[in-house]
Amino acid sequence: MKRILLAAFALLSLSVAGVMATAAPQVVRADAQQQICEGIGAASGANCTDGSKKINSTVKGVIGLFSTIVGIAAVIVIIAAGFRYVTSGGDSSKINSAKTELTYAIVGLAVAAMAQFIVKFVLNKTT
Repeated sequence: MKRILLAAFALLSLSVAGVMATAAPQVVRADAQQQICEGIGAASGANCTDGSKKINSTVKGVIGLFSTIVGIAAVIVIIAAGFRYVTSGGDSSKINSAKTELTYAIVGLAVAAMAQFIVKFVLNKTT
């Protein structure tokens, strides 16, 4: 169970890092794309469409889905750890195991919630 939580946390961290790493180049690219579209519009009277809104909504949807899955998994692990804690029967190793599992699940839930805020912040800055 710990390996699953660690893998979920690592995957979530990498996805947030990926969004953060790609946010700055998109801002620079958006300025260049806007200037190119203005130049094309001035030269030919044509209108350029901005594809960054599609990208932002796609990223927001994927991260939202991923965060929802991680959140549901964390809640299930919290319930399972609570059940293990209650049914430990006073065995100290089972109690410590359940407490550790509960702590990791709560941290995972907090990371999933923070990922939502970080992604929304980054995507709002890029539009």
